[in-house]
Amino acid sequence: MTYALPPLNALRAFEAAARHLSFKLAAHELHVTPAAVGQQVKALEARLGVQLFERLHKQLILTAAGLAYLPGVSEGFRHIADATSQLKPAGAVLLQLGVHGSFDLRRLALAEFRSAHAEIGLRVLQPASLHELVEGKVDLLIARGLGHHPGYRCDRVSEGTGLGDWLIAPDGTADCPEIVSFREWLRVLLAGTSRANRRPRLVGTGGS
Repeated sequence: MTYALPPLNALRAFEAAARHLSFKLAAHELHVTPAAVGQQVKALEARLGVQLFERLHKQLILTAAGLAYLPGVSEGFRHIADATSQLKPAGAVLLQLGVHGSFDLRRLALAEFRSAHAEIGLRVLQPASLHELVEGKVDLLIARGLGHHPGYRCDRVSEGTGLGDWLIAPDGTADCPEIVSFREWLRVLLAGTSRANRRPRLVGTGGS
């Protein structure tokens, strides 16, 4: 069966904008510009032949058509996320970790993690950025920044406050067993059960 579907990026832009009732917040979540979100929504409206939002001065309101469309689109994304999380390759569960280019991988004691978690096939992509996380090329990311990304769980991996290293995972998959295992591994390092020079600081901030 062939499904008549609008472009996925346009649907993602609509769903995020409808949840936030803001192109700016949707853009922050999707790591694009507000103008790009607006263009994607406009293109979707043109393709569907209906108006999904009322664009008022400094306010975004769903039309009746938008209100009717949102639950099905959101549910569709949930089904895709659930199906993806349940899809297990033969043998070890694959976990793709992205790391920014200046991060010292020795801090993570990855060989020890792999030895302790033989059921997880850990792969590392370095350098990687939020772009790779948003595009699904990695499952979680260690990024340099302030750790504030709507729609993502952010846990600090470095000492101090302000700019630092953060472990970032999408809210929808942040509690998957393999991601929890890696997060807890960092907590073990923090507790001092591994070598002192590999102790990151891990402080959760939540996804919004």
